[in-house]
Amino acid sequence: MDIETYKLGEKLDSFNYQEVQDAILAILEKDSSVELDMTACNYVSSSGLRVLLYTKKVAAAKGLKVCLKGVGAEVQDIMAVTGFDKFFDYA
Repeated sequence: MDIETYKLGEKLDSFNYQEVQDAILAILEKDSSVELDMTACNYVSSSGLRVLLYTKKVAAAKGLKVCLKGVGAEVQDIMAVTGFDKFFDYA
């Protein structure tokens, strides 16, 4: 199974969620699993959480995986409060 890395910027929010979602979906369309490198990302809004959940759903339907890498403390807190931390594998 191929795994491709997508590197997020500082924020995943309403200003860039569509661009990020499109890029991740393009990777999944190539039948590659996705490793999301979140090393630089320090904020995820509700729009960003929706992107993460949607891409996880699409990947699962194709038998692929989405894994998170380099999740910082700020984003970990957001993920824990919302319960999203339980949905993802971490590298």
